[in-house]
Amino acid sequence: MTMEEDYEDEQNWDDEMDQDVPLEDQELNTSFTQDECVERFSCPDYIMEPGIFVQLKRFFQAGGSPDQVIELLSENYTGVAQMANLLAEWLLQAGVSIQEVQQMVENHLKDLVIKHFDPKKADSIFTDEGETPSWLTEIIEHSTWRSLIYRLAEDYPDCLMLNFTIKLISDAGFQGEITSISTAAQQIEVFSRILKTSVMTILSTSNDLKERHLNEFTKMVCHGQHTFLYSHALLHVLSQETKGGSNIRRLAQEISVHAKDQGHNVTPIIMALNGAAAYPRACQAFTSMLSRNALNPADITVLYKMYMADDPPPVDLLRNPLFLNLLVESLFKPGAKLNPEHKPKYIFLLAYAASVHEIHKKGVRKQLNKDELKATLQAIEKVHTICNECKGSSELVAEVGTLYQCIRFPVVAIGVVRWVDYVVSDSSYFKLTTEHTPLHLALLDEVATCHTTLHQKVLDLLIRLFESPQDELDVLVQLERRKMLLDRTVLLFSRGCVVPVVNYIKSCWQKQNTDVSLIRYFITEVLDVIAPPYTSEFVQLFLPMVENEEITGGMRNESDNDPVSEFIVHCKANYIMVN
Repeated sequence: MTMEEDYEDEQNWDDEMDQDVPLEDQELNTSFTQDECVERFSCPDYIMEPGIFVQLKRFFQAGGSPDQVIELLSENYTGVAQMANLLAEWLLQAGVSIQEVQQMVENHLKDLVIKHFDPKKADSIFTDEGETPSWLTEIIEHSTWRSLIYRLAEDYPDCLMLNFTIKLISDAGFQGEITSISTAAQQIEVFSRILKTSVMTILSTSNDLKERHLNEFTKMVCHGQHTFLYSHALLHVLSQETKGGSNIRRLAQEISVHAKDQGHNVTPIIMALNGAAAYPRACQAFTSMLSRNALNPADITVLYKMYMADDPPPVDLLRNPLFLNLLVESLFKPGAKLNPEHKPKYIFLLAYAASVHEIHKKGVRKQLNKDELKATLQAIEKVHTICNECKGSSELVAEVGTLYQCIRFPVVAIGVVRWVDYVVSDSSYFKLTTEHTPLHLALLDEVATCHTTLHQKVLDLLIRLFESPQDELDVLVQLERRKMLLDRTVLLFSRGCVVPVVNYIKSCWQKQNTDVSLIRYFITEVLDVIAPPYTSEFVQLFLPMVENEEITGGMRNESDNDPVSEFIVHCKANYIMVN
């Protein structure tokens, strides 16, 4: 069969079909199509729309006039895109960098999309095109447009097009960017990939960045009950691994604390996963106290008797951070009232959780080591008594030896930091203190020396005191008090808490909310305790402050043999500064 015959057959077929449709209906359909196309052609700049050729074909097939098309498209052409390009070229000729111009255009487009975005029209993209548009796969390669998708996904969580795009972004390997996207929680494949990436990031990152990643991670996990349960179940399985299991368990505990802080009752989930169901009485006691976020003597007595027995429940049940926090609070918060009859039970449970070690093989407990229990219990008891009885620094002098000795126990150190926090946060504390370095703050020095894991807690307390207003004190007294607190941060710095301390002081300098003399004082003290070699990270943070003329100009001499000049010369010769 020739091509002409094939065409004729097809034409005949079309004619037969046309004959089946009533003439009135054909004319009505043709008129409707023409009107619809004319309406579209009348839109501004419709000639720039990607669907222009499809509409032209429909219009002409419906018998539309080419002259009318030309007239409509030309009259409604405003050339917005071309005008934007022309303005961009003028800006470039005026000396603006191409990066700035590109950013201006992109930011304006983002604002327009956010303002006019219609989720229903966005979802119609798939029904109209029948497949993933090529432009959608192209835009996810650019961080600017990915950030736009994240923003829109937060505002329109039910938009199918945005949910699909989030999956495309995840498939393309950018899941690390979408930890805070709530829509990711609706797709288990995307959520699992993000969960894996986030856990790996937190476990491999440095301590100073870990806090930020942890906040983003906990926010994502606590998005809903289903995400919390799913994440906690996975982390619980991973925590059973011999290698790295303790780190995963710590991560799971942080999530639990964050969820509790947000007002979520996650106790039933935690109890179900940690094996407490095998000990119904203990499970009931824990659930009762954790749900109300308060201890009570009856439940404490139940736990005390169970852990005093010959075959006690697993110690891991006691190591719930929410429960431990309640125990520390009840024993070290000034003014907390404990029944003398039950006080030993509180102390015993805290000591047991902090010191007892179990050895398991194939899921069965083979050994229970209580060698450190007695010493830990005695230390907690001694310090608890001192904290409850002693009020001022003068009364503490006689107990300094005991406190320093007991602070070597980590659980006691945590209690001391909590107690000192309550005491020194009192508005009248510094008004009544006469010592240059109050004994309560000297105890923090000892904690920082003995326990690197508590450095951040000590630094947070010192920062809070440094920033707290003391308007009732004389200006010079306030200055001396802040210098004394800077001495504490320098000691913390000398014990290994380097980057967090310098980061904070640098932020004070950049915000210009701290007297320059205090920044100068800190730099002087630090230069006295450091020596090469330095890490590149420390140099990047510290050198800009040392070079600042306003801060260290008066500390230098012409011969360049002063500590400031020597530090600058050494850094310039051995390190490359990154802007």
